[in-house]
Amino acid sequence: MTRGNALLESSTLRTLAAQLPVDLGEGQAQTLCRYAALLVRWNTVYNLTSIERHDQVLTLHLLDSLAIVPHIVRETAGRAARVLDVGSGGGLPGIPLAIALPSALITVADKVQKKIAFLRQVKLELLLNNVEVVCSRVENWNAPQRFDVVTARAFAPLAELVRLTRHLRAPTGFWAAMKGAHPADEINALPADVEMFAAIRLRVPSLAAERHLILMRPLTRRRGD
Repeated sequence: MTRGNALLESSTLRTLAAQLPVDLGEGQAQTLCRYAALLVRWNTVYNLTSIERHDQVLTLHLLDSLAIVPHIVRETAGRAARVLDVGSGGGLPGIPLAIALPSALITVADKVQKKIAFLRQVKLELLLNNVEVVCSRVENWNAPQRFDVVTARAFAPLAELVRLTRHLRAPTGFWAAMKGAHPADEINALPADVEMFAAIRLRVPSLAAERHLILMRPLTRRRGD
């Protein structure tokens, strides 16, 4: 395991990602390590994250984001899905998803200009041609195409995420919200026409804290009808 502010090693990342399981090629692992270095460097000026050490970025950002990859692949049947990362901030989970799933089309959206500047630099430096960067409040954004997956990490309560992004989800799409402890109260507060169809306990290497992925979709009939 890398320590302190030593740069991440791609071999370490590949080994830990395999436990998720996510199979990273050497080029993908190197790109993820370059992204981590950019995040740490820009963070000193742009305050992108409270996590400042490379070893913490590895666990709390990279591996945490990569943990949802197998579930996204399964639910989209491995096709080249359109994924929207809402309130992306420093690009999490959107940028790791774009690197791990090069056939997917990833849109990272945020309303904060300095975060958008960072995301555009990441796209440019890492040559991420499958990434689109959008500066907007998602509730006001009219996307040219809707998304198969709408994901968010520490963005808003589940009901609020659904409310703000309904118009961006494709007819067969779903929401994939990353949470810490199991959000029972938030699940109970979902609109009557939305169901949680999976609550997945994520196992992130070297992380003792709870992580859950909550998958949601509209009901064909409202609960109680």
